[in-house]
Amino acid sequence: MKKKFLTIVAFISFTTAFACDHCKQYEDSKDFKIKSAQVTHNKKYGTLEFEIIVEGKAGKTVPTPVGKLDMAPVLGYVFPTTLKPEDVGFSPTEGIVALALTSHPDFDDSPLWDENADGKFDNDGIVWHPHWVVLVQDKRVKGGLSVKEYKKADPITKPKTAPDMPMYMDSPGFPVVTQNNAIRVSVPAYRINNKVSFNYDAVACYLQVSAPEGGMSMDKPMLGVYNVYSVLSKNLSLPYKVK
Repeated sequence: MKKKFLTIVAFISFTTAFACDHCKQYEDSKDFKIKSAQVTHNKKYGTLEFEIIVEGKAGKTVPTPVGKLDMAPVLGYVFPTTLKPEDVGFSPTEGIVALALTSHPDFDDSPLWDENADGKFDNDGIVWHPHWVVLVQDKRVKGGLSVKEYKKADPITKPKTAPDMPMYMDSPGFPVVTQNNAIRVSVPAYRINNKVSFNYDAVACYLQVSAPEGGMSMDKPMLGVYNVYSVLSKNLSLPYKVK
C-alpha cells in the first residue's frame, strides 16, 4: 500500500509543475497549507473524529463557479486511508479509499442531504460536505489521480447514499464543521465496518469535472485531481494512525 502511494506521489511531483490555470489561484492560499491532522476514536459516542488544521482559515476559500458542469472546480481537504473499499460500502476493487471534504458551487452531488437547510436538496454543493471516494493513478490529469470510474453495466455494489454517477463515490451525509483554522467531520464507526485502527494522511487539492456536451470524454476523467497544494507527510506515506 505504501509503495503504491509513493509511486503516485512521485508522479504528482512531476506533473504539478504543469498545473492548470484554474488551480493556480489557490496555490498560495494559507487556507490549503496543512499544519496538522488527526483522526480520533471517540469511544463514548462510537465515532471517528477527522480533523485537519491549516495555516489560514479552513473552508473559508471556496471555488469560483464557472457556470456549468464541464470543467467545474472542486476544492478538497482529503484523508487518504488504508481502509478497504468494502469497509465504506463499495464492492472490492483496487484503489485508495479516501474521505474527501469538498466544496463545488456549480453542481450538487448529495441529493439526499440539505446542507444549507433551505428546504432544497439540489443547490448546496458549495457547502463543505463529505465523500468517500476510491482514488487511482491517472496520467490524463496533471495531479496524477482521479476518482475511479466504472461502466454502468458493471455489477458493482455502492452505498445507498451514493449519487447516480458511474464513479466509486459516496455522499454519506456526515456533518462537516469549519472553525477558524480547523475543518472536522464526525463518522459513526459502524459506517466503516467498525474499523477503528487504520493509517491515514492529509492532503489539500484541486479537482475538476469533465462532462462535455454529448457525453463523457475519454481524454479526461470524470473527476480528476489537477493540483495538490499540500501533503501533511510530504511523501504521502500514510504514517499517521488513529488515536
